[in-house]
Amino acid sequence: VSFTSVLFLTLFLLFSALFPGAFNCCTKISDEIPKGILRRVERFEIQKGHGLCHLEAVILYIENKKFCVSPQIKKLKKWMKKMKDKIHRRKLHVRKQRRTRIMHKKPHQKQ
Repeated sequence: VSFTSVLFLTLFLLFSALFPGAFNCCTKISDEIPKGILRRVERFEIQKGHGLCHLEAVILYIENKKFCVSPQIKKLKKWMKKMKDKIHRRKLHVRKQRRTRIMHKKPHQKQ
């Protein structure tokens, strides 16, 4: 094993530890989304165009596969807004339930 190989491997491991998403960037994006694909999305991420990844994209995860699509697609924007609103409503509902439970608790009295 040469010194250069060890040095390269060490630098590679250091870089991947410091920048874990660097090797997971979308390098190509689709400008179209096939019909029905948004119903199967398990989760999504937004990739910014600055930083380690030099391309703006929305990463859709379906059955452990990732699909990189343009964030400018109208159908995708509408779907993302709907999902964001749905998640926000869910969080508000959870907060209201917690407040209700706390308000209904009776103070513990000593006898």
